[in-house]
Amino acid sequence: MSYKDSSLSAEQRAEDLLSLMTVEEKIGQLIQPFGWKCYHKQNGAILLDESFTIAVNNGGVGSLYGVLRADPWTEVTLENGLSPEEGAQAINEIQRYAMEHSRLGIPILFGEECSHGHMAIGATVYPVPILLGSMWNVQLYRRMCKAIAAETRTQGGAATYSPVLDVVRDPRWGRTEECFGEDPFMIGEMAIAAVQGLQGERLDCDTSVIATLKHFAAYGSSEGGRNAGPAHIGLRELHENDLLPFRKAVQAGALSVMTAYNEIDGIPCTSNSYLLQQLLREEWGFDGFVITDCGAINMLAYGHDVAKDGEDAAAMALKAGVDMEMSGEMFGKHLLSALQNQTVTNTVLNDAVQRVLKIKFMLGLFERPYVDPQQAATIIGCQEHIELAREVAREGIILLKNDNSTLPLNKETGTIAVIGPNANDIYNQLGDYTSPQPRHQVVTLLDGIRNALGEQGRDRVLYAPGCRIKEDSREGFERALTIAAQADVIILALGGSSARDFGEGTIDLRTGASLVSGHSWSDMECGEGIDRTDLHLLGVQLELAQQIHKLGKPIIVVYMNGRPIVEPWIDENAHAIVEAWYPGQEGGNALAELLFGDANPSGRLTVSVPKHVGQLPVYYNGKRSRGKRYLEMDVKPRYPFGFGLSYTSFHYDNLMVTPERISPDDEAIVTVDITNTGAVAGAETVQLYITDVVSSITRPGKELKGFCKVMLQPGETRTVSFTVTREHLQLINERFESVVEEGEFKILVGRNAEDFLSTTLNVQKGE
Repeated sequence: MSYKDSSLSAEQRAEDLLSLMTVEEKIGQLIQPFGWKCYHKQNGAILLDESFTIAVNNGGVGSLYGVLRADPWTEVTLENGLSPEEGAQAINEIQRYAMEHSRLGIPILFGEECSHGHMAIGATVYPVPILLGSMWNVQLYRRMCKAIAAETRTQGGAATYSPVLDVVRDPRWGRTEECFGEDPFMIGEMAIAAVQGLQGERLDCDTSVIATLKHFAAYGSSEGGRNAGPAHIGLRELHENDLLPFRKAVQAGALSVMTAYNEIDGIPCTSNSYLLQQLLREEWGFDGFVITDCGAINMLAYGHDVAKDGEDAAAMALKAGVDMEMSGEMFGKHLLSALQNQTVTNTVLNDAVQRVLKIKFMLGLFERPYVDPQQAATIIGCQEHIELAREVAREGIILLKNDNSTLPLNKETGTIAVIGPNANDIYNQLGDYTSPQPRHQVVTLLDGIRNALGEQGRDRVLYAPGCRIKEDSREGFERALTIAAQADVIILALGGSSARDFGEGTIDLRTGASLVSGHSWSDMECGEGIDRTDLHLLGVQLELAQQIHKLGKPIIVVYMNGRPIVEPWIDENAHAIVEAWYPGQEGGNALAELLFGDANPSGRLTVSVPKHVGQLPVYYNGKRSRGKRYLEMDVKPRYPFGFGLSYTSFHYDNLMVTPERISPDDEAIVTVDITNTGAVAGAETVQLYITDVVSSITRPGKELKGFCKVMLQPGETRTVSFTVTREHLQLINERFESVVEEGEFKILVGRNAEDFLSTTLNVQKGE
């Protein structure tokens, strides 16, 4: 049994183990049943369900999905769920049974959701990815990924289903919040950081998990912004935009890829051999395994209708390059008969199994299958990670408007009214893919403001919810207006919600008190499967703001939401607007620091915010041939890509390119001087865009090719430099070759996609 010899390579061990396995054992390695269904807790003990033990005895279970996941879908609550220590104990019990009762003692691979934190009870809840992108700080994001990996692996999870690398093309899509933004270059930089942070320097340690890149591919380019809709996209655009972040992440060493639900040009991604074999493995050299999204193989037969039945769908996916099925339904039911009917071959099956086994050996699961529950209790949700969540939120929150220096507020300001449905609702600031939360673990905006003012200032903070996100009830208006009339300044917390129904009641609109019994309220208007036709505020939120505005008081609008909000009246009438996205469990503290000037806003938009939904698509890097304007308005966004304000000001000067002329394979250095011309310290995100002036293939008007976040003291000047290489200048020509064409390139450096300095770089072939 050479596979037990840890001195051999992962490839050698996987090959040996494969040679000893039965067909049933091989198929078992390719299925991933729902993990929360394989155990139950009884009188404090973890008991394994009979269906799981039978499956192990009949050939094994290769992987389990979401053993530690807790949310309304899994029906795992704070009451019946597992603490960090209990979760680790449950993983050990499940793993021990698999190791001791399967014929060859193959350990289970536990996969967990970690989009913005390990989705288990007690784990740290970080801001959603759209805020993480808004930080423009890959180093900080890498630190966050390391912390998430540590919380996940210490409890037994060894694979995570993140990062999401979809390029947002229509923000009406409910999963916009799960993405970094609309630019493939920026997403690619975040992808590299995610792989480095999650997978670490080596996989066989307590702080590393394998990263799963999702959703492969073009999932963010769906028709009409509808989830899993067809992607109408050409092969060249697919490569230049949607595939770019995935290629970068694969080059960084990512070991798992998840197929997307959608089709591209008539071929579902889950049965697309071009994507999964030719491109991913042969051209890019991907050395990991491919897993489906939940139910994706089923869709081949009952959705896309490209397979006649379940067996046909399972065979189609396996032959296309899928190695593991989340849920395991179709592979588990149909692969054996597909082999018997010779619709798939043993060679195809063996290739898939060997890829899965190799990753298990790389993770060290055979040598160290169990975890330390005490270590899990210490690391998960620790103070260091809570402080990191606050730092991340602080860097990604964006100041969109600040008329007459309304912000920052003076802490000696008289009475402050905190009003709105998102002022004190914990789940409305956490986003989708969030576990149940004890109230004390989440700091709301109201909490944060009271914390910032301390005991002596708490009495000066008044609160009223005013209304709910979606409901048309105005019963809370009277209290909200009464409180607003008493205040010197009003903070209005509006926006959306990706909170699923956690069954924890709602808020009394008339008193602001929590109703812990009775009907639980779901205000969900964003998240997976929640797509919209518009981007305006739902319910009576706008009317509430308009009524309060009549009082003539300063109004600061704080948006908490998962996609851009389009409300021209608020853009025009609010004195200040803060875009907080879903800022995580420390969001309230981070917001308070920014509102009172203890920190300077440095977040910048990674999606363009339109003036009207009819402008969509409005992403900044559209083709120059996209048209001029509409009858009613131009095509410019309300807030452009890269936009964000600060409490200080920055001056750009001395933009230079050295040398000014290069050959296609040479490099040029771009430098620019940035000066903080204001009175307080602040961070500026310097952005480099490039325009190919004349090209054989139509190109975007400009493309982001570099960014750098720099902290400057008042009066300080720093020279920021970027290196422009072949990769930044190339295009895919008519023969689908990556080439750099001769000619003029505009070098644009500035504070956002519409505010920049410009100079020229010429590319000429050598003599």
